[in-house]
Amino acid sequence: MIVVTGATGNVGREVVRLLAGSGARVRALSRDPAMATMPAGAEAVAGDLTDPSSLAPALAGAEALFLLSGYAPEIFAEAEKAGVRRVVLLSGGSAETGDRSNAVARYMIDTEDALRASGLAWTMVRPRMFMTNAFQWLPQLRAGVVRAPWPDVPSAVIDPADIAAVAAKALVSAEHEGREYPVTGPEALRPADRVRILGEVLGREIRYEAQPDDEARAEMLTQMPEPYVDAFFSFYSEGKLDEATVFPSVEQVTGRPPRTFADWARANVERLQ
Repeated sequence: MIVVTGATGNVGREVVRLLAGSGARVRALSRDPAMATMPAGAEAVAGDLTDPSSLAPALAGAEALFLLSGYAPEIFAEAEKAGVRRVVLLSGGSAETGDRSNAVARYMIDTEDALRASGLAWTMVRPRMFMTNAFQWLPQLRAGVVRAPWPDVPSAVIDPADIAAVAAKALVSAEHEGREYPVTGPEALRPADRVRILGEVLGREIRYEAQPDDEARAEMLTQMPEPYVDAFFSFYSEGKLDEATVFPSVEQVTGRPPRTFADWARANVERLQ
């Protein structure tokens, strides 16, 4: 039995689909299982990651756990108590910076450290920027002009399905225990590159405009707490996070190359219209 948290999210949903499709027994954790649509072979179960004690029924009899970063370390004690053997943690590249003054990096570093300190076998999966972030541009794509910050910052963006493919392999095999996997797509792209590719896939002209830092900061402050805004400006304006390096992890773990951004866009063309 494998328990998947975040089972309705970009990555967790794909982890559930892959595991269930391979014949694994899966429990998909959701606060409201009645609202979660799961593939055949996956059971939606109730649980709240902010209340570790609520996870006991879902974890009972499980061998492996897919977990998101940023939750109470008591989850690991609950997992050990239930007999879970291994945890695959969805972390991030910022954990590699070791910078606890950065709010985003800190919660990933703290979760990784708590997992290492537990008695559980572990695998850290550290993706770079998600290709699905492009969905944030939908209104602008329809208007034909995308304004986005950090025009000179490339990122080896990755399809969440490829992140899930790495996690799914690690959940069912001991050979990935004790490994840290930086997962990326096959190429580093600047915002203008991604906009150009989206225009080509959608068959229409879409222009990219660089958004000034002050304008971007004001907009982001309406969407997230200031420490998180500061964290992203540290990553991209100050260059504290390298997302441009391409790593071979996806192909090494899954046996196939990661999807390109153009591949992803073509697969999601209806949602991008």
